[in-house]
Order: sequence, then C-alpha cells, then structure tokens
Amino acid sequence: MSTDRFHRRHLLQAALGGGAFFLLPHLARAQGAAGESRPFSFDGLRDMARDMAARPHAPQEIADPEILDQVDYDRHNQVRFRADRSLWRGQGDISPVQAFFPGMYFRNPVRIYTVQDGMATEVPFSLDLFDIPEGNPARQLTRTRGFAGFRVQDARTEIDWMAFLGASYWRTSGYSGQFGLSARGLAIDTAIPNGPEEFPLFTHFWLEPAENGDLTTYALLDSPRATGAYRIESRRGAGVSQDITATVFLRDAVDRLGIAPLTSMFWFGKNTPHVAPDWRPEVHDSDGLEILAGNGERIWRPLNNPPGTMVNSFASPSVKGFGLMQRERDFAQYQDDGVFYDRRASAWITPRGDWGDGAVVLTELRTDDEIHDNIVAFWQPAGPTAKGQSHDFAYRLDWVRDNPAVSPIAHFTATRIGAGGVPGQPRPKGVVKIVCDFRGPNLTGLGREDGLALSVSTAQAQVSNTAVYPVVGTDSWRALFDLSFAETDTAPIDLRAYVDHGGTAMTETLILQLFPSQLRTLLARTP
Repeated sequence: MSTDRFHRRHLLQAALGGGAFFLLPHLARAQGAAGESRPFSFDGLRDMARDMAARPHAPQEIADPEILDQVDYDRHNQVRFRADRSLWRGQGDISPVQAFFPGMYFRNPVRIYTVQDGMATEVPFSLDLFDIPEGNPARQLTRTRGFAGFRVQDARTEIDWMAFLGASYWRTSGYSGQFGLSARGLAIDTAIPNGPEEFPLFTHFWLEPAENGDLTTYALLDSPRATGAYRIESRRGAGVSQDITATVFLRDAVDRLGIAPLTSMFWFGKNTPHVAPDWRPEVHDSDGLEILAGNGERIWRPLNNPPGTMVNSFASPSVKGFGLMQRERDFAQYQDDGVFYDRRASAWITPRGDWGDGAVVLTELRTDDEIHDNIVAFWQPAGPTAKGQSHDFAYRLDWVRDNPAVSPIAHFTATRIGAGGVPGQPRPKGVVKIVCDFRGPNLTGLGREDGLALSVSTAQAQVSNTAVYPVVGTDSWRALFDLSFAETDTAPIDLRAYVDHGGTAMTETLILQLFPSQLRTLLARTP
C-alpha cells in the first residue's frame, strides 16, 4: 500500500492535522516503563479522555523538528519497515502490523501498544525497526518516542488491508483490495466561514489481535477543543466491517461537530465532464452521497466539483444510515488501469441506537486534480455544543461494493447533463437536459405504457419535456427533462426528483445541485 496516491493524499491530511498532547497521570500509569505491561480497558481509556478534557490543551513536543523537515515526501517513501520485525508475523492467522515512520508531514509522535489478556505493553520507537537508505536524514531521528501510525496486513499474503495514518484518518482495502476513501474519528468546524477547521489527532493506539485475523483498535483522540476514546473492531469478509464505539468530551464549544466523518475524492463524472480536461471519462473515489432517513426515505445526491466550497445539510432525524458510495462499477467508464477507480469501496454508516435530531452534512470543495480529498460527509447532532459536553455514539462502518441496506425500490445509476431541446432542431439558449438512469427489482414487468411519471420540483429554474421509459435491451430505465435558467442566474439550482407510479414512489429521491456558471460553460461548447 505504498502507492503514490495513498501517501500524497495523506500527506495533505496530516499536514492539516496539527495537534498536541498533555500527559496525565492516568496515561503515565498506562504507559509504564519500556517493556513493562500495565492494565488496560476501554473504560480506563474513557477515564483518560475525560480527565484530559478537564485540563487545558497543551502543545505536543515535536522531537528533532529540523530533522523531520528534511524527511520530505521522497525521502519518507524510501523508509521501509522491516518485515521480520512486524508484530505477530508468522503467528497463524493473526494479522501482522507494521508502524509508519515519522516525517515532514507526519510530525506528531503516535504511541503504539499491544494488548493481551487486559495488559498493555508499549512498542518502543527504534530506528532498528526500519530499513533506511544511507544518506537519508531519517537516520538522524533519535529523540522521538512515537511513530506516525500503522498498517495491518493479511497473514498469508502480507498485503495491507487497513492503515491509520495522519490526524484521525484511517482507510481499508474494502471488498477488492483497492484503497480509496477514508474515515475519520471526528470532524470539527469543517468549512465554517469564520475560522479554520480543527483536525483532532489519534495520539495513542492499543492493538488487540484475534486469532482469526480480526483486530480491535483502541485509540485516544486529542485536539484543542475535544478529546475522545474509541474502540474500532475490524473484521474481513465480503469487505471490511468495523463496529465503532466512542465517547467524545468537549473542552469548548464547536460550531460544527461531525460524527462518523468520511472523506473522499470527486474530480469529475458523468454529471460534470465539463470541469476537467483529463482524457479519462470519470475520476472519483465516490460518486454520490446516499442517505436512509429515519422515515424510510432513500436519498441519492450525486457529488459535485463545485465552483467554490459548498456545504449542504440534509435534515434526517433518527437517521438509519448514510455513506459515500461508488455506484459506477464499469471499468470502461474510468479507463484507469493504474488505480482502478471502478474497484473503490463504498463506505456505509449504520448508527447503533437512535442518534436523535440532526442532519447529514456534505461538504464539497473545488479541486483540479485527483490527489486532493475534496469531499467530506458526516452526521451533525442538532443544537449547540458547549464546554463540558460529552457525546456517546456507536455505529457500524462497512467498506463494501454495494450498500448492505438493500433497497426494495429502484436506485439511480447515472446522471448526465447536456444541451436541452430536441435533436435536429435549434438548441434553445439557457436550457440543459438532465438524463437520469435507474433500475430496481420493483420495475420488473412494467413497460413504457404503464404510466410511470417523473416528479421534479425546483424553485430556481423551469422544468419541461419530462419523460420516463425503459432503455431498450437493458434492465435500466431512463428519466429525462429540460431545465431552463436565466442568463443572469448565479445562485445554485437545487432540485428534487423521483419516479412515481400511481401515487407510489418507484425510486429513491434524487437531489441535484447545479451551478449556472458550469452549465453555461457546458452550453458554450454546444454547436
């Protein structure tokens, strides 16, 4: 898992994720002397996080900063963990673990412990654990006591299937062995207008392996305004499934608290071919946000690469699930045989218990390359936060090919945008055509004459020429309509659409956000 894209994208994440750590008596006792084991429990970890939150946040000491500055991307990539020093290597089906080396973009020391029978033992940092080329400044890093993170491997193939690296980020290889989008422990003030985002750090990890290759990761989170205790139980099957239990304590109020955050990349797709000059048809780790609302409504929101930063909230009390999904699985739609976007996992969050009032928040940033993660989605509880608050939450995170919450109604598979009007006739100005393909088991036996109709609502534009029909020779259907907007329009166009049959919704709800500036660019290319 040493591909350029893995490292380059996480370099950005880690560079944004500065942090600090204040050593408490609880933690000092848990660490013990080198090689000494100490009792460990998740309840004890919660106590550590609670005690930390009651104290001011103190900057973490960065050892040998002038040396870390020299361990840039290329030099960091030259450092390799020695396979024969991997934790649990050669112990049956237990997943081996290797640590990541610190560097310019991974400055904050991360402490790693093993847990067995309720006792924790620290894995001390040592240059001897790594192969470091002659002349690489990494050889001079002698004062640090921490790593940058760790990677988890398959016991038989020694191929990576999970990694924690940078701030509170982690990723898995999903169902296909192909790394893609990331999860985070916590998001604080993502894309708020009056201040920078705060990136909490996982500062300490406790790793408890299982004989069958599963791994339970306990993590201590710290940032200027929050601390947290996390238990992440990871197992592999048709993908990677993780049961996550966490308690977050607030040192101070935050404007936007993001629970169960996911981070991904969307450069361009079928709905935005006009925003990139690349030769490939599509480039993205995820192509849409899916929500299963508390009332059972299913929502599909195709992702955008917007002209500027956009934040959209989807109110969803007692949400049943949400995720950043990759629905397009045809290699021909990407033509990328290097990083295989068609194999990128979808990530689906299933809350445990009732999360109450709140909203799924989607942030989309403008990007001009695939190396930048520009998409963030998370759950934001309703109401203001306050100093001294604590938040308990649990959820399942599935890294899979398809949504495990199988839908009984049709889902949208593609959204395309082109010039409006009728082929062979003059194209009307300021009119685009929206074409939406969908399919599902509830459409079996229906045909063109069965009265399926498209329902579209929007306040910022005019809809005309709607049609719904099956696509000949396939199991898909198509819904399309023209959308008219004024030459002077600048505000985003928001619309909702679904396919109806006699008063019954046959599809999930499609939510689109379109930008007149981008639509005008598309129409300018029309002959």
